[in-house]
Amino acid sequence: MARAWVLGVLSAGCLLAGCQAVNTTSGGAVGVERKQYMFSMLSSQQVDQMYAQSYQKTVGEASGKGVLDKSSANARRVQAIANRLIAQAPTFRPDAAQWQWEVNLIKSDELNANCGPGGKIIFYSGLIDRLKLSDDEIAAVMGHEIAHALREHGREAMSKAYGIEMAKQGAGALLGLGQDSLALADTVANYGMTLPNSRANENEADLIGLELAARAGYNPNAAISLWNKMSQAAEGAPPEFMSTHPSSGSRIASLEAAIPKVMPLYQQARKP
Repeated sequence: MARAWVLGVLSAGCLLAGCQAVNTTSGGAVGVERKQYMFSMLSSQQVDQMYAQSYQKTVGEASGKGVLDKSSANARRVQAIANRLIAQAPTFRPDAAQWQWEVNLIKSDELNANCGPGGKIIFYSGLIDRLKLSDDEIAAVMGHEIAHALREHGREAMSKAYGIEMAKQGAGALLGLGQDSLALADTVANYGMTLPNSRANENEADLIGLELAARAGYNPNAAISLWNKMSQAAEGAPPEFMSTHPSSGSRIASLEAAIPKVMPLYQQARKP
């Protein structure tokens, strides 16, 4: 009953927020076909512009601190791998060929990387150095992050947050719910709806990233060795049901099931 109520409230909120169903990418060989719901008044271009400002601030701060790496061997590796992956992005969405892609390496111990809306990539050197990543493993990380951008998961999350807020306001006004009830609804929505959807986004990024790397000529089996390394480095992480990231076990199982779908693409890309 509670779940049905939450679903109803979220659906109403999405309608109030002016959401519309969209297909951001083609399904590819891995078959990512889920429809996404976006706030119609929050365009891709607006999100790209907002993120570009944040990205330039991060890059500027790194430069000012002397940690923006433009010349090392790792910086050259990251740029070369990015170039090959970016060339495959239009396979999933043709307009990515017109994106203003940027790639930067920041000297930091962080085990982190991201690709924001519009193709703004940041890689942290700690990820390469601490995990001793091969080029294939770097491609697995970067392909995953590029997939988030292609699928516009950031815009989707913003649309969802807006819809939930609209739903809460509407429910409070229409049903006379007090603050305690609204707080409970927020918790249920968070753990019953928002976080599982976020984990679904992570799985989509894994699958599309796997295919991007394979099409670019990087061994898809590197995704398995990568997440084994990440699992060892992430001891003490929260359990899967309270995390936006899948457990390493379920993530690896999903990737293993998808590798046979993309292996022919890798083999074709490796042909002289």
